[in-house]
Amino acid sequence: METQPLISFENTAIAFEHRSNQSLKKANFLFSNIGKPWLVKFGAFATPLAFKLGLPVKGIIKSTIFSQFCGGENLQEAAATAQSLSKFGVGAVLDYGVEAMEGEINYDHAVPEFIRAIEFAAGKKHIPFIAMKVTGFARFALLEKLHRGETLTADEQHEYERVRARINTIAESAALHKVSVLIDAEESWIQQPVDDLADAMMARYNRSEVIVYNTFQLYRHDRLEFLKVSYQKAEQGGYLLGAKLVRGAYMEKERRRADEQNYESPIQPDKKSSDEDYNEAIHFCLDHIHKLGLFVGTHNEESTLLVTKLMAEKHLPPNHPRISFSQLYGMSDNITFNLAHAGYHVSKYLPYGPVKDVMPYLIRRAQENTSIAGQMGRELGLIRKEMKRRGI
Repeated sequence: METQPLISFENTAIAFEHRSNQSLKKANFLFSNIGKPWLVKFGAFATPLAFKLGLPVKGIIKSTIFSQFCGGENLQEAAATAQSLSKFGVGAVLDYGVEAMEGEINYDHAVPEFIRAIEFAAGKKHIPFIAMKVTGFARFALLEKLHRGETLTADEQHEYERVRARINTIAESAALHKVSVLIDAEESWIQQPVDDLADAMMARYNRSEVIVYNTFQLYRHDRLEFLKVSYQKAEQGGYLLGAKLVRGAYMEKERRRADEQNYESPIQPDKKSSDEDYNEAIHFCLDHIHKLGLFVGTHNEESTLLVTKLMAEKHLPPNHPRISFSQLYGMSDNITFNLAHAGYHVSKYLPYGPVKDVMPYLIRRAQENTSIAGQMGRELGLIRKEMKRRGI
């Protein structure tokens, strides 16, 4: 007989307990519009242009899409958002969401921002993680060259050493303060050096506890095997694997590039294949939980329920120290808050940074959401169900 799910994601009273009536109405308005691809396309073009022309759009953006998906413009504002989430048993992943800030000076300036976040999170149980992208510390073209396996010039070798030093400084601080670092995945054509850096940091700092996590994008058809290889490598090297499982964020871009450059797309042939690999990755990680840390980064309700079901079967408590769930801030509150209510370790990915600098992140978020079939309908349905329950 099949085991009944231990948790329901239909309970909107718990899902939106943290939202006022006004906040709920605003979310309803926002998701109604994000569901329109033409509007998202227009916004992606017009917003950067408006900033470039010095038009007064910051206030509108901050009070709408920014406040829905970002924790604040700086660490202090993000900390206040994290504090409000903690009242409901939900943690925070601090994510300095500034992207596309290139140049050695910017890369160097980013390091103390992450150190500040780590030092702030130290000792705070409701901020167990910080997230980072290697492209925030390294030139894209350098990572491309490394990925292709080409020999670096002497100058490029020095440049890469500076990249390693930046990542190591952050990982070292994280280990010292016992805050975990999630290294985000990147495009497939720069992923190899990211994996190499993640492996090096795990080998150094994941000796007795899981400090550094690498990200495995299961919408790629080669990543389930890579997860297993990474586990074997960690076992042979005597360190613990940190595995953050996601489906992925660059599907359209990946397929387009593969098509243009005439190589086999790294993306799964269909959603079913991606779902199957994701769920098999969950099985694998839970079978080896004594030697790894599992971070389940998903908005998929079936995959989330699978984890809770397997945990129960394996007699693993909801608050197991090596199993965490996470969803993006502003999305899938029905998953996050119901998990927290049931006693699981769950956190919101909480990006922060100046409105103008976080725009690339926000545009990508809106574009992703419109391309996920049914995601907007699900969000809206739940919001409206709660509005009806409250009679607003």
